[in-house]
Amino acid sequence: MSETPDPEVIELASKVFDLARTGDADTLAAYVDAGVPANLTNDKGDSLVMLAAYHGHSAAVSALLARGADADRANDRGQTPLAGAVFKGEDAVIRALLAGGANPEAGTPSAADTARMFGRTELLELFESR
Repeated sequence: MSETPDPEVIELASKVFDLARTGDADTLAAYVDAGVPANLTNDKGDSLVMLAAYHGHSAAVSALLARGADADRANDRGQTPLAGAVFKGEDAVIRALLAGGANPEAGTPSAADTARMFGRTELLELFESR
């Protein structure tokens, strides 16, 4: 049985997703501290961490991970935040995700596969050193 989502809940979720995209780490952390799930996902399976990572916001990524967000949560296409950060060349985000326990072999393609595809040998060395 499907319920119609509460418009206020949809509005709040949209606001929180926008905070992740824009990297407002402090406000995002306050919402999670107030009860918004750290692993909230949108209709494509993109988590708050994925959105923050893909848009290059390492402080937001770190804030979410510190509040229990899953560093390896894949979206509906099997992509992880770490692979997205490698694809976008977001080195600070890559380091934040690794510090938060992200697995370079998780996802399809994995972050390691993505680094190989783009010839990022320094990232492969970083992944192997962990």
